[in-house]
Amino acid sequence: MDADDGSRDGTNDSGSADDWDSDSGSVDSDGDSGSVDDGLAWETLDSGVAYSCPGFDVIKEDARLPDGTETDFDYLTEGESVVVLPFTADGDVVLVEEWRQAVKRVNRALPAGGLEPSDDDLTAAVRRELTEETGYEAGEVEHLTSVEPANGISDVVFHYFLARECAPTAEQDLDDNETIRVTTAEFDDLREAVREGEISDGRTALGVLYYALFE
Repeated sequence: MDADDGSRDGTNDSGSADDWDSDSGSVDSDGDSGSVDDGLAWETLDSGVAYSCPGFDVIKEDARLPDGTETDFDYLTEGESVVVLPFTADGDVVLVEEWRQAVKRVNRALPAGGLEPSDDDLTAAVRRELTEETGYEAGEVEHLTSVEPANGISDVVFHYFLARECAPTAEQDLDDNETIRVTTAEFDDLREAVREGEISDGRTALGVLYYALFE
């Protein structure tokens, strides 16, 4: 289930976005994002849901700044998601094509989906979301990185994973509001599509470029 399409089952129970523990299949909550008492932290005075819909909530908080000023702040809470860069045995990347109503066009992207409350192992979530969206099943699964893509307005976290030896050995299991076409592409062609602006999905661009730069 894509986190952009009505899923808000994901929680922060699996840990923060900072440190992946490959042995336990989870994320270490002791990250390097800095202490909350380092002189820049805001004090939360009150917090509540201002708006709720399938997919996300908008949280409204009253806060006190370090200089004593009191203000309010709204942000979107969506939970955490896994994003998969899946390679077949032939070295092609498995992609999904799906309509995005917000931008009124078909989006070409990496498979992704929101965590569920029972997910204490992110690799299991990776395998589930990949199969549900594409019908492909992964062989080896490896964590790439975790990021907060828009932490000025949202608490969403993307956990990126590399999946190897993926094969179309299962059936898609899509949500009622999902219509997904599965395609494949050579990685070099995918990287070039990002460079040329042919892929504008930010979540996908980050995963492709991270792999190109660091793996």
